[in-house]
Amino acid sequence: MRPRITWKVATSLDGRIGTSTGESQWITGPQAREQGHRLRATHDAVLVGVETVLADDPRLTVRLPDGETAADPLRVVLDSRLRTPPFARLARAGTLILTTREPIVIGEAEIVRVAGDSQGRPTVEAVLETLSARGVRSLMIEGGGRVAACFVTAGVVDAIEWFRAPILLGGDGRPGVASLALARLAHAPRYRRLAVEPMGDDLWERYEKA
Repeated sequence: MRPRITWKVATSLDGRIGTSTGESQWITGPQAREQGHRLRATHDAVLVGVETVLADDPRLTVRLPDGETAADPLRVVLDSRLRTPPFARLARAGTLILTTREPIVIGEAEIVRVAGDSQGRPTVEAVLETLSARGVRSLMIEGGGRVAACFVTAGVVDAIEWFRAPILLGGDGRPGVASLALARLAHAPRYRRLAVEPMGDDLWERYEKA
C-alpha cells in the first residue's frame, strides 16, 4: 500500500512560492512556520525536488519551541541528474536521494537509482514503491512547484496543508504548482476544504481529496 501523501505549501495570496528571482524565505510568518514543523513531525518522510535544495538549502528537520522534541523524518530528494551539492545541508545521513542515474557519493546521503519517465525524472510510482518498501506510511511533499504538479497529476495527493501569506508576488513569481496541462475544468483535481484557521497574519487552509 502506498503512503498517505500530504502536500504542504506556503504561498502568497496569488499562489506564488517565490519571487521571479527565486527568493522565498520567508513568505509566511513564525507561527505558520512553527505549525509547518509540527506537521513535519507527524510524517514518516518529507520530500523535495533538487531545485528546492539548490534554491533554499533546506534542512527538513523538525525544529520546535524550547522543551518540545520530535524525531526527524526521513528526508527525500528527487534529483534525476544528481545536482545536490556535497556541502548541502541535506547531503548527510538521514537523507535519501532518488535519481535515474548511476549513483555517486554525495556527502553522507544515501543514493538510490529508480525508474525514470520519458524525461529522465523519477516516476511517481517508482518513488512510492521505494518509500513503501522502507516502511514509509506517511509522506509530506514540501516543494517545489514541478514536484507538486507531478504528484497532483498522478492523483496521489490525499491532503493539502496550505499556508497563505497576505502578500502579492504577481505573475512572474514562482507558482506553488507547475502546469497541470488541463484542457477542461472537469479534469481539474478536486479537494474538499476541511478548515481555515488564522496563523498570525497568515491563513492555514486544510483540504482533503474529494
